[in-house]
Amino acid sequence: QLHLVESGGGSVQPGGSLRLSCAASGFTLDDYAIGWFRQAPGKEREGVSCISVSGDSLNYKFSVKGRFTISRDNAKNTVYLQMNSLKPEDTGIYYCAADRDAHVHSMCVIPGGLPYAYEYTNWGQGTQVTVSS
Repeated sequence: QLHLVESGGGSVQPGGSLRLSCAASGFTLDDYAIGWFRQAPGKEREGVSCISVSGDSLNYKFSVKGRFTISRDNAKNTVYLQMNSLKPEDTGIYYCAADRDAHVHSMCVIPGGLPYAYEYTNWGQGTQVTVSS
């Protein structure tokens, strides 16, 4: 059975940093494109970042570009999201998602492309991130 488990969330003040992890079990992430999403209360889930299978293509939502960095360590079967200069509007539940569908991968390698949430098959349970003074 495929599992994704997010960790690293928490409460920080504006300007602070957090590093989220997404660990896979039951499968290897080597041939999966990975996305990070977030969902604020009363809002739809939105794509934040994605990383291609090779790790060469990294895409970000415009509002987090320059502050967030996605990376993957296939040896550890884990994907990370380093979040710096956090703002209150970054608050939400953060989810990682994985899919090996060719379309998802192709969307992630297009410059600025972010696959939609419905296009991912495998999801974690989420981790809460709260940015508040």
